[in-house]
Amino acid sequence: MADSFVLVEQHEHALVSGEFARRWVRGPSPRESTLYAVENHDVAWREPDREVLWNEASGRPYSFLDYPPGPKLSAQLRGIDLVESGDAYAGCLCSMHYARFLLKSEKPVEVEFREREAARQERLREGMSGEESENLERNFRFLRLCDGLSLFLFLYGPGEGGNPPPTPDGFRLDGTRYELSWRSGDSVNLDPFPLTEPFDVAVPYREVGKDRELAGDGVLEFRITGKSG
Repeated sequence: MADSFVLVEQHEHALVSGEFARRWVRGPSPRESTLYAVENHDVAWREPDREVLWNEASGRPYSFLDYPPGPKLSAQLRGIDLVESGDAYAGCLCSMHYARFLLKSEKPVEVEFREREAARQERLREGMSGEESENLERNFRFLRLCDGLSLFLFLYGPGEGGNPPPTPDGFRLDGTRYELSWRSGDSVNLDPFPLTEPFDVAVPYREVGKDRELAGDGVLEFRITGKSG
C-alpha cells in the first residue's frame, strides 16, 4: 500500500470505543447515557467521511489530526447537537470532549467554539441528577480513555507505540495506568486487563491511491486480549 492511503471513517473509531466501554468491568454510571456518548461522539463525521478531502500541501488525504479547523468545528458542533437531541447527558460529555482539545487555543474560531460549549455544559449541568453530576468528570475521563484505546489501533501499527491525542499522558483511569501493545499483526494486548472478556474488532476501510482514485476496500480485523488471552 506504499502508493495508496488506508482510510477508516472516524465514526467507526467511535464504535470501537463503544466496544471497549461496554466490556469495562467497572462501567460508568449512569451507564446507558455514558455509553451513548462514547459510541456516538464522532457521529457527525459520517457525512464528511464519505468524501476524501485532499491536503494539497502534504499530498495525502486529510486525517482528523490535520483536518481544516472550519469544517472540523462545524462537524463537531453538528455532532454535539445531534447527540444532545438523543440524550442530554451524553451531549454534555461530548461537548466536554471536544472543548478539551481547544483548552489552550487562542485562535478566535476555536475560542468561540470553546466558549459556546462551556455555556452548553453549564445549561446541561443544571438539569442533571445528583448521580449524573457526581460522576460527570469520571465519565468524561472514561470517554476519552475509550477513544484513545480505539485510536491506538488505527494510528500505530505492529511494533509501534504512542499516545493518541485524547490521552497524551497515557491510558489512565481511577489511578490505574493501562498499557496497550501489539502481540502480533492482528492481536493487541491490554494490561492490566479491565474488560469482562477479550473481543474482536472488524472495521471497514477504503484504500485511496495517490491519483485520488479508489484503489480498493476491505476490513481491518484485530483481537483485543489480556496477557493470558
